[in-house]
Amino acid sequence: MAANFRSYLDALKKNHELTVISKSTDLRDVAALVPQSNKALLFTNVRGYAMPVASGLLQSRTRIAIGMGVPYEKIEAKLRSAMEHPVKPKRAQRAPVKDVILTKNKVDLYQLPVPVFSVMDGGPMITAGVVIAEDPEFGLNAGVYRMMLKEKNITGIDIVTPNNLRKFAERALQRKKPLPISVSIGTHPAELVASTFKANLGVNELTFAGGLRAQAIPLADGETIPVPCIADAEIVLEGEILPEGWVHPEGPFCEFNRLMGGIHMNPRVRIKAIMHRKDPIYYALHMPWENIWMSAPIYEAAAWRVLHEAGVQATAINVTPGGCCHWHIVAAIKKQPGDGKNAILALLSVADIKHVTIVDDDIDVFDPTDVEWAVATRVQADRDVLIVSNARSKPLDPSLPPTPGRIPTTAKMGIDATIPEDVPRIRYNRIVYFNQNKIKLADYLETVEPAAKPAGKVKAAETVESMTEKILESLAKSHRFFPGLLEVFPKEEFRTIAEALGMLHQQGKIVQDKEGKYQLKEQI
Repeated sequence: MAANFRSYLDALKKNHELTVISKSTDLRDVAALVPQSNKALLFTNVRGYAMPVASGLLQSRTRIAIGMGVPYEKIEAKLRSAMEHPVKPKRAQRAPVKDVILTKNKVDLYQLPVPVFSVMDGGPMITAGVVIAEDPEFGLNAGVYRMMLKEKNITGIDIVTPNNLRKFAERALQRKKPLPISVSIGTHPAELVASTFKANLGVNELTFAGGLRAQAIPLADGETIPVPCIADAEIVLEGEILPEGWVHPEGPFCEFNRLMGGIHMNPRVRIKAIMHRKDPIYYALHMPWENIWMSAPIYEAAAWRVLHEAGVQATAINVTPGGCCHWHIVAAIKKQPGDGKNAILALLSVADIKHVTIVDDDIDVFDPTDVEWAVATRVQADRDVLIVSNARSKPLDPSLPPTPGRIPTTAKMGIDATIPEDVPRIRYNRIVYFNQNKIKLADYLETVEPAAKPAGKVKAAETVESMTEKILESLAKSHRFFPGLLEVFPKEEFRTIAEALGMLHQQGKIVQDKEGKYQLKEQI
């Protein structure tokens, strides 16, 4: 089966990750319903619109993994492989998205079920469009940008921060020419994930999408512009970024940082054509969580790469949702002396990463309590916290002071929460319960236990005495903790072993070594 938006919906259904809602739904209610569901939602009866609306499709690690076709922990490796083995797009012989082509006065963006998300949105926002543009020098570029509906054939486009599309638009503006773009809505997750990657100028992100799909992305020639679109998308808008500059107010809108963004001054886009399948499904990427989860594999792939280049052996990396999958990284490493600090310096070089925490490989980087425990028990602030001033920032960081006309710099921080080289590792022995992971509570529930035996002496004194002989024989071979003796004699009663050990202690025949293990006194 071809990898496209339809096949992804089918995969979600097969894996019980999609709920179909056939009840009549007001478009203004979609944004509030999606976070209440533990599955993606497909609204098939949207009041006032002919198209169904899908949302929440990438709002969990599980759903992204389904889209990528591998377990979540292997996504970054698949993404790295796609970058190392890109597949160029190809021109499709047939484009399903061209089943219906609307141009000129038939263009009406208000026929699309484009929702609002927050109570402060400036208007309906297109959030899942893969924008393709072409520059005479740098070739094709793909990215995902929000677009606010302004008129029947006019939208805004948020390209305030420096990126490749902004560069293309600035170069077109210098020539006083519009920049043609296509906007593909309802694509496979491979295109969305690849298009969020911040590639260098001259790199076509759709080649990475081809690597993820393991097949060339099918592109269709434009009908009204000289720029292609994704042939198997659900809907495509063809338009031009007008050569007016960054002069039009756009927003507010809910941003990836889980806060409301302000008014941005942006260019406008004139839509020249709307194309779609005969039975299109509109995809409303839900803000902010779908946007956040989609970014995590990109940053993880970059993190693995820079740690490898720094010669640090990483075992796990978490680009944390609490850090909006943009600002915070927790990485576990197999530490050699100095690796903690080297890892911090490497990871702080990744794009917009602001805070880094490095832990040993005994810490679960996906468990915030475990990470906090490492910080609490392994960090001395004057030794283990690094701060870098005046680094590149993400302008949407609300902690930065406003700097009209320029992008502010930020401070970056790294915490080395690994065990210090001059502290014995034995001080960090974890509590492990006896028989942990070997017995199950379920085996003890809803069963009838035999009546308890009367309290008193369980076994005769000579049985305890014979047990002491067995313990002495065992300790002659190896020092053991008390639980170790329980393992050596699993069929003996707990009480018998405890009493026998107490008798040996009373007789002065055993002592504990520096670790707390029992040994024969005569061995000292």
